[in-house]
Amino acid sequence: QVQLVESGGGLVQAGDSLRLSCAASGRAFSTWGMGWFRQAPGKEREFVGAISWNGGSTYYADSVNGRFTISRDNGKNTLYLQMNSLKPEDTAVYYCAAATNILTSREFSKWGLYDYWGQGTQVTVSS
Repeated sequence: QVQLVESGGGLVQAGDSLRLSCAASGRAFSTWGMGWFRQAPGKEREFVGAISWNGGSTYYADSVNGRFTISRDNGKNTLYLQMNSLKPEDTAVYYCAAATNILTSREFSKWGLYDYWGQGTQVTVSS
């Protein structure tokens, strides 16, 4: 059984920063591609960023590129999302996800190709 648990969300003001963490169980964490997605009420799930198994490649949605940074610590089985210069439109529930199969650069943004999901953590940004 694989479990992903997000933490670090909260209520902040525009321009503030947050660091989200995703703690993963499973011996194979270091072989998984990992991603962050978000979903606002009444809206579709949206890709935020992804990182390859060894951290060698990262990918970002245009809406967060330059503000967010994804990273991982395979020794701690943990995925991170550093969010800077937060905007009200970043308000959403943020989910981490794991892909057990190899993904191409075009596939990392496809939520349907991830196998495991966390329960989500709420991020609210006020103006």
